[in-house]
Amino acid sequence: MSRRMPVWDGVGGLNLQSIGKHIAATQAQVADAAGAVHRDPASITIIAVSKRKPVADIEAAYAAGLSNFGENYLQEALPKIQALAHLDATWHFIGAIQSNKTRAIAEHFHWVHTLDRTKIARRLNDACPHGKTLQVCLQVNVDEDPAKAGLAPGETAKVLSQVAELPALRVRGLMTILHIDADPLASYGRLRTLFDDLSTMAGPAWDSLSMGMSRDFEQAIAAGATHVRIGTDIFGARD
Repeated sequence: MSRRMPVWDGVGGLNLQSIGKHIAATQAQVADAAGAVHRDPASITIIAVSKRKPVADIEAAYAAGLSNFGENYLQEALPKIQALAHLDATWHFIGAIQSNKTRAIAEHFHWVHTLDRTKIARRLNDACPHGKTLQVCLQVNVDEDPAKAGLAPGETAKVLSQVAELPALRVRGLMTILHIDADPLASYGRLRTLFDDLSTMAGPAWDSLSMGMSRDFEQAIAAGATHVRIGTDIFGARD
């Protein structure tokens, strides 16, 4: 499906008055994609990927109705989270996780989508503040792309069983980032099949498929995505 992309103004991101229009257009596209496969649009969470975007853009997106934001880089994200502490926002970590960053991630984020090592899971668990439960997805390299992070599909069950034992983590589902040449519907369909196969061992919190970005979220929704990670369609191109 061809969509008009947001216009980058070359200075501080999008014209802030445009962000609301782009969000409304994205919400309509999500609703259309959900309706095409007889799904409730309310079952799909739009995560606004705000990496390399200023605080003002995030505030504009929040004012336009979005409350879930995804960040890839911890050093960039922490000042934003602190500056926006007055908002009732949910923060999703969607970048590569380094061992020395686990404490800050566990303290400041609500969700982690890129968990692919038991060692990192244990560090996140141990770093969680008392009483906090961190929502996590296991990242799966569904296309088995050597350039991508993530678990091989065949090892996901083993890691799931290990992570599920950690009391401060709640394993919610699976996440993937596709090979650039992948057939989105086929690849997302494979992740959905793996998700279904693991559901009997995963427990009642197993309810999330984090897949789909600006270029292919319609296909992800058709395959069962519950969380779509959208940046360009909302905020415009990045530097």
